[in-house]
Amino acid sequence: MALTLKLHDFAGQAAGDSPLNDQVFGIEPNTHVMHLHLVRQLANWRAGTHSTLTRSEVSGGGKKPWKQKGTGRARAGSSRSPLWRHGGVIFGPRTGENYTKAMPRKMRRLALRSALSARVDDLIGLTEWKLEKPSTKTVANWLRSVGATGKTLIILEAPNEVVTKSARNIAGVTVILASNLNVKDLLNHGKIVVTPGAVARIEEVFAA
Repeated sequence: MALTLKLHDFAGQAAGDSPLNDQVFGIEPNTHVMHLHLVRQLANWRAGTHSTLTRSEVSGGGKKPWKQKGTGRARAGSSRSPLWRHGGVIFGPRTGENYTKAMPRKMRRLALRSALSARVDDLIGLTEWKLEKPSTKTVANWLRSVGATGKTLIILEAPNEVVTKSARNIAGVTVILASNLNVKDLLNHGKIVVTPGAVARIEEVFAA
């Protein structure tokens, strides 16, 4: 049975079906590759700007805490030793850490096709965005009319400032381009809104 996307018009009424490519939306999801892609995505988002101080960078510690012999205590040359409270950190993270992970192109595409196939039942089709000017209320009412009341991902075929401005103040709603599709957003939202144009753009890239 061929996969189809149920479409709604901007009034929230049923507007027929649109076919979906089985190679993109109908494969058996590979959860392992999806996991690897998600780990890579989160790692690549890390800025690597966190940093700790070594014993040479912690302020203080210039004076020897007590004399070398005769006190009965262990020898100590600085109160900023990593063994001491308020001392430096051994092998801590430093600015410039690179957490980037590589992943073959075929695996990345398989991960995205798997995520799309796993979420195919949560797709909500829209014939087209009929907005002449930004209106958060209009978009919120439409989402409510089609059952997208929780976290919702809106995928656009091309940049659309009117839709972006209309949706950005709605709690739980994220707007991305089809060219920026990623596993985290696909898995992290309850409903996914797409137009036939956005579906065509996705299939153009991932059906090859």
